[in-house]
Amino acid sequence: MDSRRLDVGSRPLRVYGARRLRRLALRVLASLGVVLLLVIVFFVAAGWQAFGAGARGERLERMKRSKQWAGSGFENPQPLWNDLWGSLLAFTDVSPDASPRAEVPVVRGGEERFASAPPSGLRITWFGHSTTLIELDGVRVLTDPVFSERASPYQFLGPQRWYAPLIPLEMLPKLDAVIISHDHYDHLDMGSVKALKGNRFFVPLGLGAHLEYWGIPAGDITELDWWEEGRIGEVRVVSTPARHASGRQVLDQGAKLWGSWSLVGPQHRVYYSGDTGLFPALKEIGERLGPFDVAMVEVGQYHRAWPDWHIGPEQAVRATGMVQAKLFFPIHWGLFTLAMHGWTEPIERALAEATAKGVPIVTPKPGESVEPAAAAPPARWWPEVPWQRASEHPIVSTKVD
Repeated sequence: MDSRRLDVGSRPLRVYGARRLRRLALRVLASLGVVLLLVIVFFVAAGWQAFGAGARGERLERMKRSKQWAGSGFENPQPLWNDLWGSLLAFTDVSPDASPRAEVPVVRGGEERFASAPPSGLRITWFGHSTTLIELDGVRVLTDPVFSERASPYQFLGPQRWYAPLIPLEMLPKLDAVIISHDHYDHLDMGSVKALKGNRFFVPLGLGAHLEYWGIPAGDITELDWWEEGRIGEVRVVSTPARHASGRQVLDQGAKLWGSWSLVGPQHRVYYSGDTGLFPALKEIGERLGPFDVAMVEVGQYHRAWPDWHIGPEQAVRATGMVQAKLFFPIHWGLFTLAMHGWTEPIERALAEATAKGVPIVTPKPGESVEPAAAAPPARWWPEVPWQRASEHPIVSTKVD
């Protein structure tokens, strides 16, 4: 038998088989493409309302006149530095205690405490993360209310709260204002905003577009640039700088301003950091608006790979001194898992640093109220779990002396 005839005769069979495989592969790829497209459409549709709205018209023109506007969006005077490779590696080193393994000790209820004004004239109730109720010189201000189940555009996916809201929104006392620091999901929660309709909102430039889209009347929204201010009776509500970012989806990064807030009353003053890295203008805030009775400064959700986004516990103590505050009130921890560190690490490090530097600090349980003028010594109510010290995982913001 001539072997050459077999080779030649089998060639069409091999070609036919290869074509079938290619067609099959193309069909599989096409099917996967369709599935991927459907998934994308589903998530876009499911999160569309929560994504919020872009600024247009006079609102956008006003934003463009801001000193913080840089052509296509807002930017920090000190740009944010990111270690991309370090951020990826961070996912390989997540603390086994990043979330609580047991029920978190909290204070529930107690709505009756708000029936009368605080004897000292200043009381702060912390509901976990950055949601607080500030009672200052006769006014009540709610900061960054997040009462939904998840800090996410979806209530079936994303960071889930560790415990139910400590007071239902409808059980809160009558508010004079709600202030929002920026539009990330752990600070601007669509469900909470809708439930708080009828209240006055103070927000950074551009955020009013989100609120109006969700049904808040334009007349109830006060949008402020850094160093601009509004009033609630005799209390000045001052929009102050922060070093952070904004964005609720891929295409709107930097499209809205972010900031901190300073409440300046006839008798008391409170600084609320929102989210921030360390930055030089903290000193200017203290010089122009301080001294403050208390500085509520974020201490959690940090990593060395993004030291300019979140200030970290040790730098939070430093920030308290820079704004000339008499008391340090750690926030932005105790409710969501948003970083890789142990869940108690922020407060452990904050307490250690404040003690070492002689800075007065309070450590309330979630749901507990504090009167700075009569604040109790810091108490350790959280469990002892392993955590990294500053020497092991330093957070040092860039472009700060």
